[in-house]
Amino acid sequence: MTSLNSHGLRFAFGTLTALPVRVTRWDRETARAGMMCAPLAGLLVGLLAAVPGALSLLLGSGPLLAAVVSVAVPAAVTRGLHLDGLADTADGLGSAKPAGEALRVMKQSDIGPFGVITLLLVLLAQVAALFELFGQSWAHGAAGAVVAAVAARLALTLASRQGVPPARPEGLGAAVAGTVPRGGAAAVAVLAVVACAGAGALLGGYGAAHHALAVVVALGVAHLLLRHCVRRFGGVTGDVFGALEETAATAALVVLAF
Repeated sequence: MTSLNSHGLRFAFGTLTALPVRVTRWDRETARAGMMCAPLAGLLVGLLAAVPGALSLLLGSGPLLAAVVSVAVPAAVTRGLHLDGLADTADGLGSAKPAGEALRVMKQSDIGPFGVITLLLVLLAQVAALFELFGQSWAHGAAGAVVAAVAARLALTLASRQGVPPARPEGLGAAVAGTVPRGGAAAVAVLAVVACAGAGALLGGYGAAHHALAVVVALGVAHLLLRHCVRRFGGVTGDVFGALEETAATAALVVLAF
């Protein structure tokens, strides 16, 4: 079990980030452990985004530049993997073509108009939300960056639960689809929501409820996108996972901005 957990952590960090972590096992058991550890990868990415954003604000940059820094770091840490998946999924959905043809559109290397527009709006929304949070304080901005990153990877854990089929027989979607037991996914979700509520509680007032609500709403929005993608494509792909991650992160930040 210790060995499996170790391989699961490697799987989570090696597939969901661009950090120099080598995945030494690639099987269904490792994929299950890895996707249950996905929020931990989100925690690290969130911290890596929060620290330079907060330092930038404390050094006098202003909330806008701090927000841009906190959005840029996750993109760099993942080499734009999830943003690319978001753009490809938008092109596939926007093509209005049958599942097979839409999947071929998503595999093309170029980005179409739907992908460009979606990327632009999502990045603007993330920067705008973090601008509001950093405008309150460095702590609000840092907490927002961390909670959004955790919620984003938690959405991937839930999307890997049993009953969600892969759209293709190969790729990351096929490797992780249906690997996580429903009970395990629910347990991870509860732990993540409680942890995010605890982070919000440090800010005082209704911080705990606000941050917990942000995670719940993020998961709800990601679930709606997941259902739509399963209906359109017949299942999930690696690109769909990227779209779910960015969608959940954006939804969490938007909730926190209010």
